[in-house]
Amino acid sequence: MTTEPDFVRTTVLAVRHGGRVAMASDGQVTLDKAVVKDRAKKVRRLGNGDVLAGFAGGAADAFALLTRFEEMLSAHSGKLERAAVELVKVWRTDRALRQLQAMLVVADKEKTLLLSGTGDLIEPDDGIMGIGSGSVPAMAAARALVAHTSLTAREVVEASMAIAAGIDIYTNNHLTIEEI
Repeated sequence: MTTEPDFVRTTVLAVRHGGRVAMASDGQVTLDKAVVKDRAKKVRRLGNGDVLAGFAGGAADAFALLTRFEEMLSAHSGKLERAAVELVKVWRTDRALRQLQAMLVVADKEKTLLLSGTGDLIEPDDGIMGIGSGSVPAMAAARALVAHTSLTAREVVEASMAIAAGIDIYTNNHLTIEEI
């Protein structure tokens, strides 16, 4: 059995461009060295559909965090940044939550944030954020496409994820894409 954390074996990419935000994930789920599912949905709409959330990590851990994040959104009137700050604080200090092996990327019309159990709460300078093993090629492709093409946010996400799927063995081309 590998010692690599599960949350690195996927790709989630968020791109803020042209007044829109698109978020995509691949659909591949692996167990050790085997692909056990190829059409998982790792990006969700939360709240009233105004917030996108993508996860990388163990499914049970990620769903627990998504549920907690949605509760925080509700408690803070849909304010993304406030909900994210509160989740990260609880995630870092709660003994049970600290054990969760997952990461989240969340976005609304104004902000994109990465959240982790180590206390990370990061807003990218350029509106492009990725998590997982394919995130580096996906983000590099997205940055190049945003700078040198007139593609929409959704088109940038699709093309960038295709590039990541061609490089990263834990990323496939069965995408879930949401846009606001």
